[in-house]
Amino acid sequence: MRSLSRSNAHFKKANTKLPLGVSSNFRYWGDDKTIYIRRGKGARVWDIDDNEYIDYRLAYGPVILGYGDERVDEAARNGMNVGGVFALSTELEYEVASRISKMVPAAELVRFSNSGTEAVMAALRIARAYTGRDSHVVMEGGYHGVFSEVMWYSEIEDWEPADGDPDVLPYGDGVPKITKRMFHTAPMNDANALEDLFKNPKNDIGAFLIEPIMGNCCAISADPQYLIDARELCDRYGVLLIIDEVKTGFRVAKGGVQELFGITADICTFAKAIANGYPISVVAGREDIMRQVGEGVVHGGTFTGHSVSLAAAAKTLEILDETTALADIESYGLKLQAGITRLLDDRGIEHCFTGHPSLMGLFFAQSAPSDYREWMQSDYDFYDALAPELHEQGILVEPDSREPWFLCESHNVECLDETLDKFERAVDITLSKFEQQAPDKVAAGGPIQ
Repeated sequence: MRSLSRSNAHFKKANTKLPLGVSSNFRYWGDDKTIYIRRGKGARVWDIDDNEYIDYRLAYGPVILGYGDERVDEAARNGMNVGGVFALSTELEYEVASRISKMVPAAELVRFSNSGTEAVMAALRIARAYTGRDSHVVMEGGYHGVFSEVMWYSEIEDWEPADGDPDVLPYGDGVPKITKRMFHTAPMNDANALEDLFKNPKNDIGAFLIEPIMGNCCAISADPQYLIDARELCDRYGVLLIIDEVKTGFRVAKGGVQELFGITADICTFAKAIANGYPISVVAGREDIMRQVGEGVVHGGTFTGHSVSLAAAAKTLEILDETTALADIESYGLKLQAGITRLLDDRGIEHCFTGHPSLMGLFFAQSAPSDYREWMQSDYDFYDALAPELHEQGILVEPDSREPWFLCESHNVECLDETLDKFERAVDITLSKFEQQAPDKVAAGGPIQ
């Protein structure tokens, strides 16, 4: 049985100096479930209780090659020799920007920041400057960081379609009510709903902000035709298409989700996988749009363009661009999905996968939801019960069923065999508990066909 005694003790101490005992709300899993990491290497992490996990969270996606990748860390050490941060530029900025433009055709001009939130903030500011319009549309279920203009969501939990569109509520306290005026939502894969928002001049829409693979909603993905329609609508109504690739960028393809779906953004944002975990982000886009920066739009930051992060990014992008790393990750993901399918089929458990093999969602249903509204009506109880059992077995996934699994180059055959063996045990334990606690549900179908 896994022990968390040291993590539990550390939580009590940390909570006296840090709200919830952590530096991000999403790292708090409960007073007796929050874990603290001692170290990571490759595809594995060890907590302070010395529990070992094969990690499929990977810090929500930055770790594309593996923890402590020697190639990237050596480059980062060379970046230290440059000197860190100067509030002046270095040649490394041009080198990394050129690589990004090569990999992502839409990224004609590039600006660096430190986090995905900062990059999306900048993208919206640039869009407002270019279009002269203050408001934006966000796809229901999409996640774009923690700043006020996007910290609103559609309340679906108690919503009935007959009541009209769901209420839009702030995501947490302290979000200024005035920012709601700039925020509009539309369900994924509904081009008609999107056009209704665009064509109403009172809405003052200047940007459509979209994750074609929703990184915080179990990798539910847009239909290719929807993206074609959205691109055409943006062009017709003078709305800028901002594709948020903070999670998909340099992960699902060398050119990100834009390459995968054959869609071109006006502005795009990147962060997680750029530097294998070193802090850096990017806002990029069409030259005439990006020239707003410096010609009216203010963009900056003391730690922007730090030599260590830039050096790590240069090496990471070189590996992703010039080796088979991404193809190898996808191959592993397909093998993992095939193994999970075999185990679940043997037990008569309906399931399906969403997203991309490197960033995948697992649903215990015959077909996946097509949007956030359908997800809220889906049955995710089995996944929520399975996740803690996977933790007990040494497989680290996000306990929230909305989070996809992330894969990295360091996931190897040993990881695959161990994962499938432990996944099988966790499923059987979960099934046994379901049969004891909710026999009527299991008999009526539940996760069983």
